[in-house]
Amino acid sequence: MEIGSINVVVLIASLMVAATPILLAAIGELVVEKAGVLNLGVEGMMIIGAVSGFAVAVTTGNPYVGMIAAIVAGALVSLIFALLTQVLMANQVASGLALTLFGLGFSALLGQSYVGVVPPRTEKLDFGPLSELPVVGRILFGHDILVYVSLVVVVGTWWWLRSTRGGRILRAVGENHDSAHALGYKVKRVRILAILFGGACAGLGGAYLSLVRVPQWTEGMTAGAGWIALALVVFASWRPWRVLLGAYLFGGIMVLQLNLQAAGFRIPVEYLAMSPYLITILVLVVMSSSRGRSSLSAPGSLGRSFHAAG
Repeated sequence: MEIGSINVVVLIASLMVAATPILLAAIGELVVEKAGVLNLGVEGMMIIGAVSGFAVAVTTGNPYVGMIAAIVAGALVSLIFALLTQVLMANQVASGLALTLFGLGFSALLGQSYVGVVPPRTEKLDFGPLSELPVVGRILFGHDILVYVSLVVVVGTWWWLRSTRGGRILRAVGENHDSAHALGYKVKRVRILAILFGGACAGLGGAYLSLVRVPQWTEGMTAGAGWIALALVVFASWRPWRVLLGAYLFGGIMVLQLNLQAAGFRIPVEYLAMSPYLITILVLVVMSSSRGRSSLSAPGSLGRSFHAAG
């Protein structure tokens, strides 16, 4: 199935791979923001996950051990943000930006000895005859395990927020932390756990970049993916299914742009490179406006510190 010189089946399969790191980071940030916390440090957590996962995978020879290490590293880095904002009551926006700057600098230091190193290969799952099906086999049954894990995380997050007591408590904290505290819920504990989950997802998304999508370590290789994830959460109105669609849409744009260039169309890469930062500026403008927040159905306590004893 081709349009011009572009193979549509390959395009769709490729966009699922391109979208996976953004999707993982975005779904983690969605849970964080549902708890009423705005963490702008997604980029920093992703890059720390990328270098940690890469280093451990190269050292052990096992990419899956590297992915677990990235989850742990992302959660540990997010704990810094949690301590600053939930214990020391620092400004969330400033702390998140500081976390991104820290992650970019620290990852560059850690990754110096891994430049040019080839990581162990992450194999695609074997679905047997399903992988040989025309069209559907290549699109749905030709991926590595993290593509499917990201989809499971989206479904699990949607179900947990909608159908479980823990999910309802987290949403209550995000909507009105004072009321939730009056009902006896541990606001700070809920928020810290949400922040750790967001960090773990961002770390795993970073590891996917360095171990699967672009199997190498390069300084600053996230290249704005964390900012894109942050923007996706806002424009998806904090709904998991919309985050999934948005991530796949952006993944499709990235892959299509490369395919169009290969087909002879001249689209300057600078336009795509600057888009994450333009989107982030727009998100910050919207989030600073109470009218914009309400129109997007933002959690009522988003970005607001909780001062009562949690």
